[in-house]
Amino acid sequence: MEAFAHYLKEKGRAERTVSGYLADLEHFSRWFADTAGKAFAPQLLSAQDLRDYRQYLLAVQHARPATINRRLAALRAYAAWARREGLLSLNPLEGVRGVREQERAPRWLERQERAALVRELEAMVNGARTEAWRRQAIRDKAIVYLLLYAGLRVSELCALEMSDIDLAPRSGQVLVRSGKGGKARAVPLNLDARRAVSDWQNVRGDYPTPFLFLGKGGEKLTPSGVQRRLSEIGTRVGVELSPHRLRHTFAKNLVEAGVSLEKVASLLGHDSLDTTRIYLTPSQADLQEAVERLNGGYGLD
Repeated sequence: MEAFAHYLKEKGRAERTVSGYLADLEHFSRWFADTAGKAFAPQLLSAQDLRDYRQYLLAVQHARPATINRRLAALRAYAAWARREGLLSLNPLEGVRGVREQERAPRWLERQERAALVRELEAMVNGARTEAWRRQAIRDKAIVYLLLYAGLRVSELCALEMSDIDLAPRSGQVLVRSGKGGKARAVPLNLDARRAVSDWQNVRGDYPTPFLFLGKGGEKLTPSGVQRRLSEIGTRVGVELSPHRLRHTFAKNLVEAGVSLEKVASLLGHDSLDTTRIYLTPSQADLQEAVERLNGGYGLD
């Protein structure tokens, strides 16, 4: 497990992906031990076992297609690691297909939810009773605005240093030095994001650490810390709030504004347009709006 986890981190996989893949591997290991009557080892990974496992997930556990495909993806990565280590000579997942699933749109904030979130952030700043609370509210607003208006991944946000922010009176950008796959990119900031980040810089304080976002004790803010804070804010607004959802909202807004997929992909740090095309997939709210347009459109003879 440790060696596989190290391999995934070498490949630039996010912490959430690493922990998910390890959990999926443990699930397969338990199934293998119960089915084969012996402990699982990488040398024992076979195409027949993988097909049987896929069928078990389908017929016995009634797992969703997304769950099955994710677990097969984890085993595919595990097989790649095992081959690199010389533990497997062939890829046992060749010919083992995933389960077809209806393409679903990522979850993003609808217009009313975005407006409610912005109002809550303003209220948190203006209604802060102490200087410490006001400082935290200004920080939280800058965090949300960089996720919502620049589409950063939470790992990219937490890795930002003060020098990565370049602000001018009429322009500005954030430099992501190490995005997914180790690739750097510069993301322009709109006026709202520039103001929010500038406000935070003004109250951040002089700490020896170079990182832009800090916790209460001046330590570097972590992805889990950001997630907890967003969850608390989301509860106050009445929406499920996460870094992913804010990033998805950024992408969806760009697509709805008519921005080309090439530009959206560049802003998000996507290697392939296929990854970006999912934002063309209509949400359930989009579909509901579409059928509502038929109201009163059918007459009776």
